[in-house]
Amino acid sequence: MMSFSKRGFLIIVVIFALIQSSCNKEDNDVIPDEFIDFTIDLLDPEFVNLTVIGACDTVDATTNNWGYRSAGYDNNGIIIYRGPEEYYAFDRTCPHDFAVNGLSIRVAVDFALATCPECGTVYSLSTYGVPISGIGRYSLKNYNTTFDGERYIRVWNK
Repeated sequence: MMSFSKRGFLIIVVIFALIQSSCNKEDNDVIPDEFIDFTIDLLDPEFVNLTVIGACDTVDATTNNWGYRSAGYDNNGIIIYRGPEEYYAFDRTCPHDFAVNGLSIRVAVDFALATCPECGTVYSLSTYGVPISGIGRYSLKNYNTTFDGERYIRVWNK
């Protein structure tokens, strides 16, 4: 039987691990902030695939003349992913290459995965952009999203 002190120690370790794993995303966000603010209309034929759960699309400065507001860091663009209950938005810049080598590398997107062509890290869009294989340890930079429940998805960060 475990003594109280061992149980207490175990509880403290578990709480500490939970706190560490749920750190504010800004603490783990290595990609510098850029001003992001645009709204996607799901009735726009360009974004019709975002009505399907598990689908994703990308935007950049040339999309709908949004300019720098949708360019992401270093004009690499932004990924929009449709989860089961909400939409997610990620910067397309590989956080590993930026943090380790100071490089601005655009990840390639294929279904619910984003892959860095430089370091080979694969990021899962369905699990908040976390790396699932490769050498990367940072998640993709996340942006705020809201969905009005019918037609419009807003993506922003400031």
